[in-house]
Amino acid sequence: MRSGAMILDLAPLVCGVLLAATGAAKLFGRRTAQVAANTVLVRVLGNGHRAAFALRAVGAVELAAAAGLLAAPGAVLPGAATALLGAGFTGYLGYAKATAPQSSCGCSARDEGPIGVRSFLRAGAVLAGGAAAAFAGTAWWTRLARDPGWSLLVVAAAAAVLLALSTDLDRVWMPLRRLRLRVFGTPLPAGPGGRVPVEASVELLERSLAWQASSPIVRSGLLDSWDDGGWRVLRYAGVHRDAGGARPVNVLFALDDSATTDANPSPAVRVSVVDDRTQEVVPLDLLELSGLRKPLRMV
Repeated sequence: MRSGAMILDLAPLVCGVLLAATGAAKLFGRRTAQVAANTVLVRVLGNGHRAAFALRAVGAVELAAAAGLLAAPGAVLPGAATALLGAGFTGYLGYAKATAPQSSCGCSARDEGPIGVRSFLRAGAVLAGGAAAAFAGTAWWTRLARDPGWSLLVVAAAAAVLLALSTDLDRVWMPLRRLRLRVFGTPLPAGPGGRVPVEASVELLERSLAWQASSPIVRSGLLDSWDDGGWRVLRYAGVHRDAGGARPVNVLFALDDSATTDANPSPAVRVSVVDDRTQEVVPLDLLELSGLRKPLRMV
């Protein structure tokens, strides 16, 4: 009974810090417009400017809810508003997943990957945390002062769960995975004519000129991969901006499925950019787009 009351009392602190972090990232983040361009909001609102404005507005609402949770933890209204936000996030994710599966979540204004299970679990956590905060009977600072040891343990456990549900830390683990491959080699070295693990192909790709040239439009980590006729195809989500505005695309890389850092450290890489809506190939000069190849000056 005591542990249950402690969780209710500390829910405003956990939810308040979470909403403050995600709200500030949306409202003040430099990459909000870039992230918004890859969300379903572009399709719903018509252009990237409106999508960015809507994402910043959501950030402002999150900050207001966070302020209420942290300043008045015993009040029902901030907790109910947070639960309503969580329900809204869940409904939005469901709509986006059904209508634009490759669109970005936009949950933290930093994550540009596609909507996955962790996105729904994070929205559900906000819903559950808001409902718990609405029933808090003691201010979180009073609970911390009364039971500092157990309270810090509960807060640490909640933070660990929320970090596990966030994709922002994936960028931290990726360099460690590359280092492991560089030091110990691929986990399943390929023999003559054999196929290497997908992780090794991704490492080769991210060292290539093709990856550097495509980086301005790639907006996600690896989404899918398959082998076809000696080629390994790696699929990423992206956003291409042209005269018509921003539009979601799929960026497909194809390289030798038996290439390794030892046998072929610089394999040939084919790149195709495909419109996500029409499935038509988008003709792009990626070298010129990325600035890796600049036109010669006329004399």
